[in-house]
Amino acid sequence: MQSQPQHFKVSSHAQDRIKLPKIFWVRMNSFGLSPGMILQQCNLPLTVYSGEARLTTDQLFAIWGAVRKLTNDPTFGWKGMSLFPTDQYHPTLLAALHARTYRDCIEIFARYKKLCGSQELRLTSKADETSIEVSWPFAKSGPAPEIFLDAVFALIVELGRRGSKTKLNAKRLELKRTRNPKDGLGEYFGCPVIYRARRNVLVLRKVDLELQFATHNEELLQILTFQFEQALKKDGHEPGILDQAKWVLKRLLPGSRPDLVMVAKELGMGERTLQRRITEKGTTFRKLLNEIRHESARQYLSDPLIETTETAFLLGFEDANSFYRAFRSWEGKTPAEWRATTRSKLNGTETKPVKKRST
Repeated sequence: MQSQPQHFKVSSHAQDRIKLPKIFWVRMNSFGLSPGMILQQCNLPLTVYSGEARLTTDQLFAIWGAVRKLTNDPTFGWKGMSLFPTDQYHPTLLAALHARTYRDCIEIFARYKKLCGSQELRLTSKADETSIEVSWPFAKSGPAPEIFLDAVFALIVELGRRGSKTKLNAKRLELKRTRNPKDGLGEYFGCPVIYRARRNVLVLRKVDLELQFATHNEELLQILTFQFEQALKKDGHEPGILDQAKWVLKRLLPGSRPDLVMVAKELGMGERTLQRRITEKGTTFRKLLNEIRHESARQYLSDPLIETTETAFLLGFEDANSFYRAFRSWEGKTPAEWRATTRSKLNGTETKPVKKRST
């Protein structure tokens, strides 16, 4: 008898925004892959490395595709997860690791993974097995890179092994791809691998889901899950029109000059409708664009790796001079002066004017 599948979907109001944590770049660097190498390979700006940028699913896929090309290693996905230190796990993964059983761990992982990514997990139990299927609803460029899918499945198995302190193996792995004798998947997952399958799915033994976790910590689990539940509730509300428009503008700015028509198209509404809704909020499209450019300029100039000329490009200005004039109107100083002042404040070396004594 097949039980009702559990489908951990992203919110119906969710946007395709993924924050890639700094630890990802640290781990890549430990394998000899610098952020510059990866981003150049997939033609993405260096701002992605800042930790503040939000990626689309397709951009995330492009990064993993670049990693695959640079390493030329079909085992990189699962190996990276098997070597990933537990103390560097994201808080949502720590919550999963502190669950009571492996079943609870997987459900926590599936539920809260939505907070830092745009993937969905479907769990289906039948007879003596439970299958886990992963999908990315916002993907437009095609299926997930193979090593990325391998990494996700490996992470689920790693959580089980580390939590239960056992050499837990999957029952089988079904993959749509053709067989690569060098991928090492059968050895790592400890199970048969079926290629050219109808779907990509990790199949676990149902009995293994009842394994007790040696890492169970109820007190810490309650603290973490309370915070995540609050975040999910917040995520469940549709962002206001200004927040939506700002996000689209940030995404369109690099190398272009977005207008009302472009933003309306991205939001799936008419130009007049967007104009009216922005006006109802007491502002204009021009002011909104100016605000985003100002906010983004401060962010980019705070990063010493980003040149001023590149900042002008990322903000959609025709040339550097146009950016200089705009920035002076915002801050009352040039980008170089603002950068120097900001750096001295951070270093605690800001100089204050000395008052002259009256004689």
